[in-house]
Amino acid sequence: MPTDTRLAGPALHLADSLWQDAAVKFGNTAGAVLGFAGLLLAVFFAAGRATGRFSRPLAIVLMLGPAIVLLLTGLVVPLLRTVALSFLDADSAKFVGGKNYGWALTSSPIHGVLLNTLLWLVIAPLAATGLGLALALMVDRMRGQAIYKSLIFMPMAVSLVAASIVFKLVYESRGAGQNQVGLLSQLAVALGWDDPPNWILSQPLNNFLLMAVLVWVQTGFAMVVLSAAIKAIPDEITEAARLDGATGLRLFRHVTVPMIRTTLVVVLTTIMIITLKAFDIVRTMTGGNFGTQVLANEMYSQSFEQYNYGRGSALAVILFLAVAPLVVYNIALLRKERATR
Repeated sequence: MPTDTRLAGPALHLADSLWQDAAVKFGNTAGAVLGFAGLLLAVFFAAGRATGRFSRPLAIVLMLGPAIVLLLTGLVVPLLRTVALSFLDADSAKFVGGKNYGWALTSSPIHGVLLNTLLWLVIAPLAATGLGLALALMVDRMRGQAIYKSLIFMPMAVSLVAASIVFKLVYESRGAGQNQVGLLSQLAVALGWDDPPNWILSQPLNNFLLMAVLVWVQTGFAMVVLSAAIKAIPDEITEAARLDGATGLRLFRHVTVPMIRTTLVVVLTTIMIITLKAFDIVRTMTGGNFGTQVLANEMYSQSFEQYNYGRGSALAVILFLAVAPLVVYNIALLRKERATR
């Protein structure tokens, strides 16, 4: 088939310009990284050669300096800028006060987004932690537990985007009379359901199907941490409880759970933090459509699709305020546990 030379020229020119832009960006990034690494090496070399009474203070400043600079540039400055943008209009040109926050708290569509986010926050962490605890109890009693734990933990090595693509294929649905390629649809057909629905479009079922992706990924994490906590329970306590007649469910309820309560709460709150930031799953599988929108994805949509940086920044601040108490609580809980040991 003959090619149109009138189209080949512009296409080649566009490809060349894209390659040049990519090469320039890569060169700038590589130069910045190498320059920063060289600066660190020079600073550490100077600190190592320093002597006298200023050597220790200088070493402390030089060791903490790079970390503080990275913390400021990667976290503190972007946070302050986001807070500032949340008080500006869509183009970040005019101060509008708390108008963006008022929109976030009074807009009906955002109420649905917040409700979905709350649904995720309650169900997904509880399901992942509960399933992880059940698997920890069962697998610890099996031979070759290391193999089973490795297989259950393996989804943690998969990115949420990759896991979402896999589950999107699992939920694939075709019309009645066609060969079903999705595992869930094929199981429905095998059970006598001739025309299974399009699972991703079925509300509110699709929200729970999306949560299943996060539960699948995080269950291994919960299982490994809780299994380690259960094994750390002193044998004397377990034996004493058994001598008092505690077995099975009573032993689990009155001995195991109280002894691992701190670890259980840490695992639960950690998965809650991950759930609040769940963006990849919704973005990959539905794009926030069909009643599946959550706060993290709405923040992205407002900022980079509708180009309303004020509203997007306000949602980012709300998300930060929701995550921060969980982080602080986790840190306080871990410090308390460390102090009691």
